[in-house]
Amino acid sequence: MQANAQPLEAELIAQAQSGNLFAFEELVRRYQRRVYAVALRIARRHDVADDVVQEAFVRAHQNLSRFDVARPFGPWICRIAANLAINHLRSPEAREDELPEGHGEMPSQSQDALGGVLEDEAQRVLAQAVAQLPLAQRAVFVLRTSEELSYKEIAEELQISEGTVMSRLFRAREHLRTSLAPYLGAAMVRVKERRA
Repeated sequence: MQANAQPLEAELIAQAQSGNLFAFEELVRRYQRRVYAVALRIARRHDVADDVVQEAFVRAHQNLSRFDVARPFGPWICRIAANLAINHLRSPEAREDELPEGHGEMPSQSQDALGGVLEDEAQRVLAQAVAQLPLAQRAVFVLRTSEELSYKEIAEELQISEGTVMSRLFRAREHLRTSLAPYLGAAMVRVKERRA
């Protein structure tokens, strides 16, 4: 292996399973932002997302000996975080304060200034619409769209049936379609005209 090459994920996990804390720290470094993004999309509060990320990695470390190194680490740690965020929101002391406008969104990658502004605006509007989804729909939507989990994986993680996953995802998409209709008006009219 070259001196500057990063170790493969399976190697890091195997080393971490053997008690190498530096290997686990590298896993945290690689996945911390992704896990935070999942937690924030569900919990909608930075302080809760921070707590969820910390607890997710603590739980991952505690259960690492049972983790199958043949599987990818990212979806596993993100599912832990999603479950923790959902559990927090279901707890009696949880409060879902709105985030200040513009927080929790991913920065635009566009090189074109106008395109970047439009992309940022679209991301902001979408983030607000997702934040307004009921918790059960939001959790399924985030796990499906952000983490690209299968219906079966979502059902297992949330301990619901695949039919419930599909139903919640359908309702989430319908809710988003309604919420975003003012922003997508012209585009939606063109799509309907093409279908006719």
